[in-house]
Amino acid sequence: MKGELQYIGRHAGTVLAGQLAVMAFGTTDTIVASRYSNEAVAALSVGSAIFISVYASLMGIFQALLPLWSEQRGAGRPRAIGHSLRQSMYLCATACVLGMAVLLMPDALLRWTDVPDALQLEVKRYLAVLAWGLPPALLFRIYSALNQALGHPKLVTWLQLISLLIKIPLSVWFTFGGLGLAPLGAVGCALATLLVNYTMFAVALWLMRTQDFYAPLALWQKLEPPDWRQLGRFCRLGIPAGLAILVEVTSFTLMALYVARQGPLSSASHQIAANLAAICYMVPLSLAIATSARVSYWRGAGDEAQARTLIQQCFKLALMIGMATAATLFVARSWIADIYTDSPQVLAMTSWLLICVAAYHVADCVQTYCIFVLRCYRVTVAPLVLYCLLLWGGGLGLGYWLTYRWQAAPGWQDWQATPMPLWICSAAALLVTALAFSTILHKTIRPPKPQTSPRSAQ
Repeated sequence: MKGELQYIGRHAGTVLAGQLAVMAFGTTDTIVASRYSNEAVAALSVGSAIFISVYASLMGIFQALLPLWSEQRGAGRPRAIGHSLRQSMYLCATACVLGMAVLLMPDALLRWTDVPDALQLEVKRYLAVLAWGLPPALLFRIYSALNQALGHPKLVTWLQLISLLIKIPLSVWFTFGGLGLAPLGAVGCALATLLVNYTMFAVALWLMRTQDFYAPLALWQKLEPPDWRQLGRFCRLGIPAGLAILVEVTSFTLMALYVARQGPLSSASHQIAANLAAICYMVPLSLAIATSARVSYWRGAGDEAQARTLIQQCFKLALMIGMATAATLFVARSWIADIYTDSPQVLAMTSWLLICVAAYHVADCVQTYCIFVLRCYRVTVAPLVLYCLLLWGGGLGLGYWLTYRWQAAPGWQDWQATPMPLWICSAAALLVTALAFSTILHKTIRPPKPQTSPRSAQ
């Protein structure tokens, strides 16, 4: 078991390095835009919330294929992986069309969430650029899931780290202008992301053509006609998983759209808190990805007992990581906020929000780990239902009511004019979600009781 935990630790650490590099894209954009103007970071907050909601929900469909490919690897069926990867291209093409349509036509969503008119034009310009970066982003996510299933996440991580070195100077240059380029504000951050996405996918494509360990998969055979039975299996697993991520992400990102009504100060503070929460999320996400890949491998190899033991040990690890990270956020919240902004007002509000982020993160660690492992057992519908009830209803819905509908007593109205009610309700809802998911996971992996025959009972 020690060897297995070390294997998962190395895998998770590699994935984490890459995920942090990707998250640094958003951190870079937040810092650059906040130094440019409060209006720019407010537009970035709203625009990135919409893009992340679209991208993450579609990405979840393909991330859910990771257990399938890991099981096929554990069962010694590499050519089945290649076939299913080619079939996933049909699903990817459909996802790209739907996602780009939303990003290129966000007017209804902006009106529904009452985003101020002054922000809408800049947000639409930002999303129009990112829409064309969605296809390479989704294709690279498929490449990432494939490598994780094969136990080779290092190539993905190196690509992500190198891309960060390209992203940082491009975001600064495009946002502030220079060398003959006019300042583009928040749109400059989107343009830098677009160029980086295409670069990452092009290099990934080259690696798949040249690296020997892909050869057993026979990836480059002629694309078969759609296998509707296999695509149906993909959809039954991927669509509920993708919708669950959509609910999870929108319960988080829609806060940015609601907070935008309160003005640039609240939007800027919320964006910093949201960015930090997302960075912290990468730790349990990496552990969950590595664990689900290894659990699925052992299930494919027919060793259910080994899979159960891994799940139990890594659950404890996820909980400890969440508590340690939350304590760090709570103690160092003012110092951390100071890295992002030089505005005293934004700094003060962000410091309060980070208390909520700390509590939010503990629950996030547990529920993220559970939902990834549950996908190894094809449990996807129950988490989706719980997400809808708890995150949309108890978190986002109650937070919205407390912020904009509750007739607060004098003295509480200043509190309502901040993102705090939304963050407090979201943290509480996520805690209940984590407890529910833990219960489902425990029941799912519990070994069946041996059946006693009537004769032996006598």
